Amino acid sequence: MSEPAGRETMGFQTEVRQLLQLMIHSLYSNKEIFLRELISNASDAADKLRFEALEAPDLQKDDPELRIRISSDKEAGTLSISDNGIGMSREELIDNLGTIARSGTAEFLQQMTGDDKKDAQLIGQFGVGFYSAFIVADRVEVISRKAGLDSTDAVRWESEGQGEFTIENADSAARGTTVTLHLKDDEQEFLDSFRLEALIRKYSDHIAFPVLLEKETEEGGTEESAVNSATALWTRSRTDVSDDEYKEFYKHLAHDFTDPLAWSHNRVEGKREYTSLLFIPSAAPYDLWNREAPKGLKLYVQRVFIMDDAEQFLPLYLRFVKGVVDSTDLPLNVSRELLQQNPDLDAMRSALTRRVVDMLGKLAKSDTDEYASFWREFGATIKEGVIEDQQNNEKLMQLLRFSTTKSESEAQDQSLADYLSRAADGQDKIYYLVGDNYENVKSSPHLEQLREKGLEVLLLHDRIDPWVVDHLREFEGKEFQDVGRGQLSLPEGEGEITQDAINDEHGPLLEKIRKSLNDKVETVNVSQRLVDSPACVVTSDKDLGPQLRRMLEASGQELPETKPVLEINIDHPLVTRLSAETDDARFGELSHIVLDHALLAEGAQLDNPAEYVRRMNQYLLDVEAGAATE
Repeated sequence: MSEPAGRETMGFQTEVRQLLQLMIHSLYSNKEIFLRELISNASDAADKLRFEALEAPDLQKDDPELRIRISSDKEAGTLSISDNGIGMSREELIDNLGTIARSGTAEFLQQMTGDDKKDAQLIGQFGVGFYSAFIVADRVEVISRKAGLDSTDAVRWESEGQGEFTIENADSAARGTTVTLHLKDDEQEFLDSFRLEALIRKYSDHIAFPVLLEKETEEGGTEESAVNSATALWTRSRTDVSDDEYKEFYKHLAHDFTDPLAWSHNRVEGKREYTSLLFIPSAAPYDLWNREAPKGLKLYVQRVFIMDDAEQFLPLYLRFVKGVVDSTDLPLNVSRELLQQNPDLDAMRSALTRRVVDMLGKLAKSDTDEYASFWREFGATIKEGVIEDQQNNEKLMQLLRFSTTKSESEAQDQSLADYLSRAADGQDKIYYLVGDNYENVKSSPHLEQLREKGLEVLLLHDRIDPWVVDHLREFEGKEFQDVGRGQLSLPEGEGEITQDAINDEHGPLLEKIRKSLNDKVETVNVSQRLVDSPACVVTSDKDLGPQLRRMLEASGQELPETKPVLEINIDHPLVTRLSAETDDARFGELSHIVLDHALLAEGAQLDNPAEYVRRMNQYLLDVEAGAATE
């Protein structure tokens, strides 16, 4: 199909227009990153050509030495970044430079806060790439010819970064892409060769292709020389790579503007040979919870780029990890389908997973503040790992952080080891309680007896916690116990009285309450949990927890009906009044009020709020009338 000839004026996608304005405003204080982004794009284009040329060598035959060129024209006020990589066709230029073909774009834009620093981080996560040129340029021109097309098939794209761009056939051009920035009057500093050389060394020294910079000679002419080391950073020895180089490589790899929290560089030799360089970002991507979002490592085979987002090398719960895997053993023609069938991949996946988990364990021990930052961003994904990854379960349990009844805020900053270091003598359980939110769970009546006895309780209030608790078996020989389910087991010496014995003592009252509630409860017990509250509801050990049940029902799942266990505080004045009530109607009304209050305290929705209000109004009137007659 022949490409359309002539000049076309087209409008940017709405999201592109929004992003351009936000980006130019938010990133201006860090404007020099435009050069890093454009060189990074050029490097990606060269990588892609080298990969395509594995099956079609003629694509690279006319100009086999891949490189990136940077040149400036002070008189014209222009800066050009050129590559001889894969290039783009007319349709690809329109798609790549006029639209954002990425899911979640609208949600991303909604997260913009107006805080330049926070917005800059968000934009960095999104990957602004080419559009960063408009931070310093008031007009950008792109000329590109796709590898394999004739020299007459070059295309020119041009825009001032406002609402539209033009595209037209260009004069014949070499293979690859040239981006020419017509710099703003106050951005002429980026025409100085010394400034450009410093920026290339700072941001792009790790680029695996030569970055050639055109410089003026003393004689008034120009000469061209490579500025960067042009060696893939991960192929170098760890002792030869500085921390700054690792940080800049991460920013190139992840299109991020912040330093990584940690990284691990490792070379495996023997039965399987590969190099890995893995990074932990400092902030969660905006699409962390979008299961369709791109994720995975950048895969190379024998230093040849194969694919982005190779998700087969790490489990889903580590989807935030960025990095590179360079294998010696995999075939150069490997595909995503072949990766799924490769017998060596399971071993590589297990080893890389252990490396990330060990890296996090080291971070947790060496820098509690950095790890606290990591947990705020990615803690919920580590909880996914507790559910999914039994092989590393013990190490993942050590990474968990919680708020507890002894925490001063809802910050999850206490490890299980911290908890056990404060355990009471004879305590053989790790107590926890699940709730819909921190305020709800910390004020739960289920905690009253444990607080009075000085027993600490883990407070679980993340959305994922109702699923996690079923995978909390034991830690360092201590079993986990949900204080909101089943019979509460306190340390030896505190729980000698059995539930049956204490129920027998108040059997008639318990049975009368149960009958009054018309089978809304499984049974009624005298509580060993409560101190200040009149009642609470408890879930049977065999039933789903109330939080998980509500979440499943909200998603449309039909679940078998279950009834809670009502526990009453036999010493509470309200229960004392209930036991003294001789009028059966008023006894029934008050029993329902006690149950409704217990349900509300644990976050449940009442089946009939209007009926509850009627009962409460009547109860208050009865109390007032009783006081008036005394």
